[in-house]
Amino acid sequence: MRTEAAQCSTLSVLVGADLVSVDRLASKLAAHPGLAREIFTPRELKHAYGRRRPDEHLAARFAAKEAVLKALGTGLAGGVNMRDVEVVNGAGGRPRLRLVGTARAIADRTGVRSMEISLSHTAGLAIAFAAVLCEAAPWPSSPAPDMPGARKAAS
Repeated sequence: MRTEAAQCSTLSVLVGADLVSVDRLASKLAAHPGLAREIFTPRELKHAYGRRRPDEHLAARFAAKEAVLKALGTGLAGGVNMRDVEVVNGAGGRPRLRLVGTARAIADRTGVRSMEISLSHTAGLAIAFAAVLCEAAPWPSSPAPDMPGARKAAS
């Protein structure tokens, strides 16, 4: 796992994905009563508990937070808080992302221009895909040395 934020120099798309067990997250939240407020913003909790299957909606938002942090290349390292990434509903219910705190600072350093998130859930699983458009590639564009077509380093 990388612990430094990705840095960019040309336009790049960074992606992240996460898959969450709805039952596992629901069990953890039930076992630790204050945990939901540590992970989710009041707006996210209100949205989920206003739905027919709140556990699925919370799991999808948890997956979204993880996917965004993976796309930014940080995970929870460097002081990022799960509440720094918020999933809000845009026009027509489309999920949108709002970053604050450390996550916003990382996005600014990375040169993030826009972010998109896609969520899906069933009774058992929730999944999220994040795509982040930034102004630079977080790693060299040449393939790794063990990749087919890679150039060998001069000795």
